[in-house]
Amino acid sequence: MLNFCTLFNTNYLSRGLAMYQSLEKVCPSFHLYVFAFDNDCYTYLNNNPFSHLTAISMHDFESPSLLHIKPTRSMAEYCWTSTPFTILYCLQKFNLTDCTYLDADMIFYNDPKVLIDEMGDKSVLISEHRYPKIYDQSWYSGIYCVQFMCFKNNKAGLKVLNWWKDRCLEWCYSRLEDGKFGDQKYLDDWTTRFDCVHVMQHRGGGVAPWNLILYDFLNRRGLQLIEKKTVTAYDVIFFHFHGVQFFIDKKVSLAGPLYEISADVKKLIYFPYINQLMRITGDIHQQDPSLNANGAFKVAPSKQQVFKQFIIDQLHGFARYPFAAFSLKNYNFKNHYHLHNLDDNFF
Repeated sequence: MLNFCTLFNTNYLSRGLAMYQSLEKVCPSFHLYVFAFDNDCYTYLNNNPFSHLTAISMHDFESPSLLHIKPTRSMAEYCWTSTPFTILYCLQKFNLTDCTYLDADMIFYNDPKVLIDEMGDKSVLISEHRYPKIYDQSWYSGIYCVQFMCFKNNKAGLKVLNWWKDRCLEWCYSRLEDGKFGDQKYLDDWTTRFDCVHVMQHRGGGVAPWNLILYDFLNRRGLQLIEKKTVTAYDVIFFHFHGVQFFIDKKVSLAGPLYEISADVKKLIYFPYINQLMRITGDIHQQDPSLNANGAFKVAPSKQQVFKQFIIDQLHGFARYPFAAFSLKNYNFKNHYHLHNLDDNFF
C-alpha cells in the first residue's frame, strides 16, 4: 500500500481530482489523504464516493501552533508552512509506516512505487528541480522541489520531518531572505545535515516545465522520455504541471513564458491534461455550479504583457547568472507563448 497526502482548496479541486484519477490508473494499491483547505472543498470530497481517498477538514487538522501563525502568512505561504504538518498528521493519526507528500498539480503515468523503492534503507526521499543552466533558479527557489517527498515513520525520518516542521513554523514566506525561501530552500543541505536522505535518481520522476528541454518525449507503450545528454530512455512516472492557469475569458496558460515548450509536447502532455481538467470541472458543476474548481479569477494577459513578462524573467535570471543564455532570440510565440483559447478545436 502506497500512502500519499496532499493539500488544496476549491480552486485546485479539478487538479487534485485529476491527480487522484491518475493514481487510480497506475497504482494497484494506494490511499490519498487530502487536506481540504476550505469548507467547500471538504464538503465536495466528503459527499462523493472516492474509494481510495480520505478528506481531512481544517477543523480537524489545524493545530494551535498553526492557528497562531496563520494571520501572518498569505494563503500560499500558509499552505507551504502546513506541508510538513500534513505529513506528520498522517503518520501519527493513521499510524502509517510511511507517507509521501504530493503537489496537487501532478499527473502520474506509471506506478510511483519504483521511486519509493529507490530509498532502500534511507528514511527520506527528495527530488531535484534538475534545472538546465538557462533556467537555473536554484539560488532562489532551491535545489530540491517540494513536490514528491517520502518520509518513513521511524526515528530518522521523524527527526528530519520535525526539524523541517519547526523551521517552517518559524519562517516561511514568499521571498528570499537569509538563504531561505518558503518551505523549499530548507532542503538544500539535507544530504549533508542528515545521513538518511536519498535524492531521487529516476529521471521519470520530477518532469516539469523548467526541465523539459533536457528531454525528448514519445508515446510508445506509455509516455516515455529520452534524456538528451545520455540518450537513456525512462518511463515518465509523473509530470508536474506547475504554472497552469485558467482565466475568466475562457483561456488557459500552460506555463510561464520563460520556459520553452514545443508543439509536440503540448499535444502529447499538456492538452490531454487541460482536457481532463475541463471534464472534471464539468462533473463538479453538475453538482454545484458555483464552485470555481479551476481557479479562474482574472482576464488573460495580452501578448504584449506576456512578452514583457518574458523579458523580466530573463533579466531576473541573467542578473544572478551573467553567463546564462540571455537573448531575445530565445523568444518566439511558437515555443514561449503558452496561452490558448479553451474553445479551440485541439481541446
